[in-house]
Amino acid sequence: MTFNYLHLVGNAELIKQLNYAMIYRLIVQQAPVSRIQLAEISQLAPASITKITRQLIKKNLIKEVDAQQSTGGRPAVSIQAKFGYYQTIAIQLSRSHVTIELYDLGANSLAFEVYPLTTFTQQLAQEYLIALIKQFIEKNNKKVKHLVAISVVLPGLIDSVRGIIRYTPHIQVKAWPLADVLREQFNVSIFIGNDIQSLALAESYFGSTQDVDDSILIRVHRGVGSGVIINQQLLTNHNQTACEVGHIQIDALGERCHCGNFGCLENRVVHKAIEARAKQMIEQGYPTKLSLDNINISNICKYANQGDELALKLVKDAGENLGRAVAIMVNIFNPQRIVLAGELTKSPDVLLNAVTSALNAQSLEELRNNLTINCSTLNDRSAIGAFALVQQALFNGSLLMTLLETI
Repeated sequence: MTFNYLHLVGNAELIKQLNYAMIYRLIVQQAPVSRIQLAEISQLAPASITKITRQLIKKNLIKEVDAQQSTGGRPAVSIQAKFGYYQTIAIQLSRSHVTIELYDLGANSLAFEVYPLTTFTQQLAQEYLIALIKQFIEKNNKKVKHLVAISVVLPGLIDSVRGIIRYTPHIQVKAWPLADVLREQFNVSIFIGNDIQSLALAESYFGSTQDVDDSILIRVHRGVGSGVIINQQLLTNHNQTACEVGHIQIDALGERCHCGNFGCLENRVVHKAIEARAKQMIEQGYPTKLSLDNINISNICKYANQGDELALKLVKDAGENLGRAVAIMVNIFNPQRIVLAGELTKSPDVLLNAVTSALNAQSLEELRNNLTINCSTLNDRSAIGAFALVQQALFNGSLLMTLLETI
């Protein structure tokens, strides 16, 4: 394939966007910080820093705070981000409900609503979603002063660049141009993304992977999804997808998966599979506090924490299977941190010990020397993953330039 040298060309507008984005991100992450410090860190000329900060102040994105202590001469004035002026709406469109959350630019939740999802065709789901957003804005009109973006995340194959939903398991879609539809309705910036990839991004911005460059998040629920962060950037490809960890084969003699393969990770660790195995073992007379009428993943984790033999076995088996897939990803990506999310993490000690045991047995020691594994610190039932798409657009400058140019 011929290398495309056009990818290396940066025009004046792109350079401007990157410089503004860099300074805004430095202010967010290192505030309070002075203009002199920003110039030293960014290697931009002081005059450029003055121009950029002046524009950001004018658009209510940053503000000046107390002057720093003088070391001789005029004391430097500190700068920090101003989060409360603008608002964004973040939406998680799951299989059974719609979560809508209002955020300021500092990831502070201002309002939160959950609605049932009972419409599963593209047109009806679209009409329902638009009606819910309008209802949410009307209900919270005193808090929605300057709405600048709406972001939506959902499971499936999402073309986040074009804002098109190619496939989602719970709604019948055909190249659903949701971004264009919402942009026409609400006249703000629109961001669309995969829910698990966006959650990995949220962990990088707000959760347990803020202090590392390379990380992987794996969430287990009805399916198994993952998101990979490399050099603080979400890993995607030409199709805006990557790392279908749920369909890694961990048992060649296992049951057939809906994808056509045998022994996929999903078949062994999703809630439905664990609960079915629990039912089977109880019917076979396996001693346990669990009963046939209270088998669910929450109770299984609860009893595992109490030392129940069957519940322990179920969580350990799931953790070992998950650990085999984690080992493959560690051998490929060599991350600094693995983050696990989902209800299985309600039994953290049992789960992490099992995952670590399988990982140690099947990955290269040199690749796990500096690796840590922990459970997610975020509420993955909130819409924080959707808001992470807005944060990404601020940090790469695309939304930042829109705010500077149009508001």
